[in-house]
Amino acid sequence: MHSPNPRRPDDLVQLLTRAERLAARRLQGVLEAEGCSLDAWRVLAALSDGEGHHMTGLAEAAFLPPPTLTKLVDQLVDQNLVHRRVDPFDRRRVLAHLTPRGREYWQRVDRAVRAGWPPLGDGDDALLRSLLDRLAATLEGSARV
Repeated sequence: MHSPNPRRPDDLVQLLTRAERLAARRLQGVLEAEGCSLDAWRVLAALSDGEGHHMTGLAEAAFLPPPTLTKLVDQLVDQNLVHRRVDPFDRRRVLAHLTPRGREYWQRVDRAVRAGWPPLGDGDDALLRSLLDRLAATLEGSARV
């Protein structure tokens, strides 16, 4: 009996790319209705923990080059959604935080995103999150070799 070919890495890349694009398209539709871009949503999501983040960490979290992030944070500051403070532990660095208005806006956008996101069901959300996290960690680890 002929056994099926094992999946090749390019098959996995295709599936991941397709899923990412479909997810981004769905997310962008919800975000546009709230007046928020995908990049701004990623920045606001990172800042929603209330910890304050430096620009390098935000750039990584939002998958943006630093100059692009700086322009985006400037826009969010202009909209009174984000403010900057000097890092009390390293006065050479600046930390970004959500303003009270930014926190309210984030909560509204987050509710809309959650309402517009289809659940996989039966623990599959947690399983997928775990598998993707493990894949990312494996790829990061193999890139350092």
